[in-house]
Amino acid sequence: MSQIGENLLKAANLLESDELVAIPTETVYGLAANALSETAVVKIFEAKNRPSFNPLIVHVVDVAAINTYAEIDPISLQLAEAFMPGPFTLLLPKKPIIPDLVTAGSSKVAVRVPNQIMTTKLLMLLKFPLAAPSANPSGYVSPTTALHVQEGLKNKVAYILDGGQSEVGVESTIVEVIDGKIILHRTGAVSAEQMEQLTGLKVVAAESSEKPSTAGQMKSHYATKTPLYRGDIAKMIREHQDKNIAVISFKKQYDGLKTGHQYVLSPKGNLNEAAKHLFSVMRCIDEFQFDMIITELFPDKGLGRAINDRLGRAQAMYKS
Repeated sequence: MSQIGENLLKAANLLESDELVAIPTETVYGLAANALSETAVVKIFEAKNRPSFNPLIVHVVDVAAINTYAEIDPISLQLAEAFMPGPFTLLLPKKPIIPDLVTAGSSKVAVRVPNQIMTTKLLMLLKFPLAAPSANPSGYVSPTTALHVQEGLKNKVAYILDGGQSEVGVESTIVEVIDGKIILHRTGAVSAEQMEQLTGLKVVAAESSEKPSTAGQMKSHYATKTPLYRGDIAKMIREHQDKNIAVISFKKQYDGLKTGHQYVLSPKGNLNEAAKHLFSVMRCIDEFQFDMIITELFPDKGLGRAINDRLGRAQAMYKS
């Protein structure tokens, strides 16, 4: 099993030697490698069993560093200065220094500045940015603790830097500025309303494509091993009385569950708290012998949209 620790120098030395290191961020844990080294980056795809057509996100130490790796327009810079460091990623025209392997051959690169003190210190020790998708087997629930990484990747990572539980708990918002519009590629903690208020530009959802233009766009993703379905929880409980059911709800306990367990993500109805607990609960459920997971649609605002997105992609695995 991979070692877990807090040794920043060890993590830096391993990354400088083209090894993989799992890093904490405020969103989820990332599987990091030197973004400028194809030798290192290919190890990410191998360790995760990640499709080579699925691009990676590049993590840099601050907003000023973006200019080294990508072309940034005035609106994108305005967004970066407002929401970075934080759970926010920009898709930008890449500079030649970024290998095509990182972007899956695309001329654009996704860049963000993480807001986690240990990873910020690590980036300050390095002379290169870090390519870092979520530190889990491809398609499975993202990790929000160092132990999640260890359980999922076993010995496929040289070192796991332990920064505690991720504060946000779901992946970053990803956007791109094109022709006076902000294209939303992935929902996250930074909302469309926040971006529209800041820039005065309309935020529109990205059109679906068979080839992802950035991370987090696979139709079936974040999937549990236990079949997951969304809808009217009370109705599904009645329809599946003979099943051992795990219920994931926002703030409400449901009656009528004969066999199973209920996981309420935020009894106080706080979407930030619910998002923080979502992936941990999904992983916990997979440790038990439930027949199915049933969950509901969360409020269509703020992090509720990100929760709905992740659960929708998890459900896609089990849709007939």
